[in-house]
Parts: sequence; C-alpha cells; structure tokens
Amino acid sequence: MNKARFNIAAVVISAMAFVGIASREGYTDNAVIPTKGDVPTHGFGTTEGVKMGDRTNPVKALQRAMADVQKYEGAIKKCVTVPVSQGEYDAYVDLAYNVGPTNFCYQRDKQGRIIGPSTLVKRLNSQDYTGACNAILAYKYAAGYDCSTPGNKRCAGLWTDRQRVHAQCLAAQ
Repeated sequence: MNKARFNIAAVVISAMAFVGIASREGYTDNAVIPTKGDVPTHGFGTTEGVKMGDRTNPVKALQRAMADVQKYEGAIKKCVTVPVSQGEYDAYVDLAYNVGPTNFCYQRDKQGRIIGPSTLVKRLNSQDYTGACNAILAYKYAAGYDCSTPGNKRCAGLWTDRQRVHAQCLAAQ
C-alpha cells in the first residue's frame, strides 16, 4: 500500500522517531569512543566538537540531540527534492543522525572529496523510493570496518541498526 508523500519542506521528524534515536543511541555523560578508530561521542550520540574528557548531563544531551536532528533535517531538505512519507523521512533522519548529513547527501572519492550526490539521494530524487531504501544498507562501515561481516563483534550493532532502518523505510512506502 502506498503511503501519502508530502513536500519535504513541510515534514519534520516525528516525536516517536526522535525518542527512538535517543533510546538507540543510549546515554553517556562522559565522552567515549564507541568503536575502535571512531571519534569521541557523548550524550545521545553527539560527536561534533566532542573531545575525550568532555562531560554532559541528560537535559543538555537531549537539547543537543534535538539541535543536531534539526541541523540534519535542514541538510536533508537541501539535498532531497522529492516528496516523502513521514516514515521514510523519519528513517532518513535516523540514518543521517548516525552517518552525518554530509555522508547522507554526498558521495566522496578515495581522498575524501565530495564528487556528487550519494547513491541514496540520487535514487530518491529520481523517485526510486525502493532503491533509495535499499541504499541504506550501503552505510555498513564504521572506522573503515565492514560491519556486515558475519560474526563480527566489533560493530554488529551498526549492521543490525541499518537493517532496522532499511525495513522501516520499506514499510513506509
């Protein structure tokens, strides 16, 4: 069954999706490095400007998470030009929260330079909604490691999360 799609400029993350992001990210008051080779994070997955030794509290962490979500929503609305359903939008914001808005929107070369829109955004903007959802599974790396490798103990949770977001996206169509 096709879900109603709305102009992306009019859609905002649902409360349920925001709570889901916060609960999945988990809370930590001290900066930690979640995966070997990754960047420091604290609060509910905040990374920008975080360095080891930084501390936060639950109220500040939720405020920062909401500010991050709103920033990521703005970035998504700049690179996505087609209508989306609420569930698709929530899935894409969830993904962008985890991979960052630049990685959501753009593809990079081996030197890290932006070379064009990401596969997900290309598919989505051509209204290949299923293909865009399937592209979520390409975001399977953490600190250069393929988290979809069977039996991995390093970042299996990331791969489980990508499968969850992928299923959510497909169900929202």
